[in-house]
Amino acid sequence: MYQAGDYIVYGTSGVCRVDEVKPSPFEDEADRQYYTLTPVTGTETIYIPVDSPVFMRPVISREQAETLVRDIPNIEVDHFTSHSMRLSSEHYQEVLQSHDCEDLVQLIKTVYAKSRRSGRRLSQVDQRYRKRAEELLHGELSVALGIPFHEVPAYIESVIGKPGKRTKKAAHAAEASSAEEKE
Repeated sequence: MYQAGDYIVYGTSGVCRVDEVKPSPFEDEADRQYYTLTPVTGTETIYIPVDSPVFMRPVISREQAETLVRDIPNIEVDHFTSHSMRLSSEHYQEVLQSHDCEDLVQLIKTVYAKSRRSGRRLSQVDQRYRKRAEELLHGELSVALGIPFHEVPAYIESVIGKPGKRTKKAAHAAEASSAEEKE
């Protein structure tokens, strides 16, 4: 059971903070325990039974996040291809529901590779699932690394290094991360 203050991945809502663990707010379930969750990238409040079948797991550790980011260049592109929007959508949904950060990186890399190969604009399905995978991945990395959500792309770029494409923001994130490690 999670405690107030814990950060968890909750279904496809992404990372949520456990605000409270308390008896049900609903009269007919007074003996049932509920989590009160607040998504880190949202403003809504989620009430969910402690024994809910919806997927929940703790956020990855800082060490796991750092290792994942360093390994991004080594994560292979998924070789799934289909001209059917329905099949692509089902495949991408399956990846999102794996709740695995490495799978999210693979989905993101796959969509970018698909874009480069075809030279055409991505379909709405590809764009939607790439964006959702980035939101889920960046949300978890943000919490695990203790950096703001909007700084995650610059942090990733600073770690994996893209020669000639390093932005001032990425350089600053790398310096800040280095300074924190020295403290």
